Amino acid sequence: MIPRLLFAFYLATSALACADHTNRQRGHLSKRHLAHKREEVSSTNPSYITADWAYDASYNWGAIQPDYATCQTGTQQSPIALSLTAGLSSYHHPTFENYDRNVSGNWTNWGYGPAFTLDHEPDDYTGLPSVKWDNVTAYLKGWHIHAPADHSVGGDRSKAEMHLVHVDTEGREVAVLAIRLDPGTATMPFFAQLPEMVPFVTGPGRSPNDQERKEKKKRSELSETLTGLLSSQPATRASGQANEEKPKVVEDVQMDMAPLLDGVYRFNEFWTYKGSLTSPPCMEGIRWFVARTIAFTSVDQMRAILGACTYSARAEQEVWLHEINSA
Repeated sequence: MIPRLLFAFYLATSALACADHTNRQRGHLSKRHLAHKREEVSSTNPSYITADWAYDASYNWGAIQPDYATCQTGTQQSPIALSLTAGLSSYHHPTFENYDRNVSGNWTNWGYGPAFTLDHEPDDYTGLPSVKWDNVTAYLKGWHIHAPADHSVGGDRSKAEMHLVHVDTEGREVAVLAIRLDPGTATMPFFAQLPEMVPFVTGPGRSPNDQERKEKKKRSELSETLTGLLSSQPATRASGQANEEKPKVVEDVQMDMAPLLDGVYRFNEFWTYKGSLTSPPCMEGIRWFVARTIAFTSVDQMRAILGACTYSARAEQEVWLHEINSA
């Protein structure tokens, strides 16, 4: 009996919680939902932050564990430095559908900054706003903010960068539209419609998601049972353990995405390249679009954004097989 419990305890402690912009499927609004193995982590995965990596040590991600090897050996890693001297893209022009309407979803903090996840039917993304380029259509799953910006342009790095995460019909991340954010003099209409910023959590750098809480509870229960067996005493639960505070999530937030796109002229000028997720496991195969136009907020809006952020920019990667602006 005890060896089996020891083995079960080992499995529970070695499990990783894994979630992302999948917590707003209609009919599943009260829990996190894992739809695909490929939906693991990253710039496009704002609710899954493991404890074994950190943004300020991104140079070492590939050595942490085998699953992160692509962070070191990949040929299309993101982000990369961009420049106007190399020109803008004449290919893969994005066009937008269903962006000119209100969408609903939840408003939270992904542990490093503000995040919004859109409502959608279970495993059906086709009703969401979409972007199309060439013969590819991808659907807006959610957006979140990094600070400072992931991409520099001409050596300059903006205060923050918004990532609009798009998936295919199976829910797999295929594209990220990046918009750089800097303070200006006027109020930015898009941010003016949002609720108050949800702050990041101090300490480990993020709020544990529901799956992490479940695993933590399971580990605790196994530990208590094992301790009780070994000591011949009944297992007891620590006071307050079942009432652990959940991370703040504001549900059913209405949002108009059109002002955001209009503010950057709907990506009429942009850089594009083949890249990756910007945190482990650094999965490649992501089409990046980075708007040339910077979206300017008011000073107060930028202070609110930065006040809800903590450092989340991966070190820029060497350009290799990224096919920047190419056909």
